[in-house]
Amino acid sequence: MTNSITLINGRDASGQDLSSLAFAGYAHFTSMQVRGGAVRGLDLHLDRLRTASDRLFGRHLPDDTVLGYLRSAVENATPDATVTTYVTSRSGEFQSADPKAELDVLVKVTDPATPPEGPLGLDVALHEREVPEIKHVGEIAKTHYLRLANDRGFEDAAFEDRRGRLSEATIWNLAFWDGESVIWPEADILTGITMRILDRRLQAMGVPREYREVRKEDLTADYSAVVMNSWSPAIPVSRVGDRNLSEDPTFAKLLHEAYESEPFVRL
Repeated sequence: MTNSITLINGRDASGQDLSSLAFAGYAHFTSMQVRGGAVRGLDLHLDRLRTASDRLFGRHLPDDTVLGYLRSAVENATPDATVTTYVTSRSGEFQSADPKAELDVLVKVTDPATPPEGPLGLDVALHEREVPEIKHVGEIAKTHYLRLANDRGFEDAAFEDRRGRLSEATIWNLAFWDGESVIWPEADILTGITMRILDRRLQAMGVPREYREVRKEDLTADYSAVVMNSWSPAIPVSRVGDRNLSEDPTFAKLLHEAYESEPFVRL
């Protein structure tokens, strides 16, 4: 069975519902991989939605309301699925905020993601995301720089800010390993749910982690790197720009083990 379910506020989304949202650019979302009707890091997904709604709309929906919409969507889907939850306001974009405007929740259920195996070569692009701490819609740059990287012979792209710091990749967080510590790039980034899960599980395991500014010229063959998102906790990276990295499988294995130690929570 193929998943293809779209609900708005817990009911089937009509063509009229979707047409009004088709080009809406003022919204935020979270995406999760559901397995057996359960998800890892549910508390973090709910926290992301609350925090982003408060920032964009000045208020948020109760967790129970959001969970009700999620359950309505997944109850008729296959047990394994990709579930993406969007929150938007009826006042839309290019308008002043309306404190009385209702918040709408659109839940989209599709098939489970199949991540690339890697290793990936990442081109380096000068780019800084707008409002990077919020997972928001309408980011043309992610696809644009991915395609430019493909044209240059890379599988994807990593972003470098105006200070020369590596931050994240197109739809991924970056992490590095120097043989002793997990290194999270210190820059203005969207801290992903998988990244947050890994950080707390690594802490519980006693694995050293640190935030450090990382520049392309800092990278040597002594470093390993991975990208991560809801699809996978660790896809190996073989090179960043012209810098070749170690393909030691130890790092990716460590992150997979840490991620798998995070318990599933039923929706």
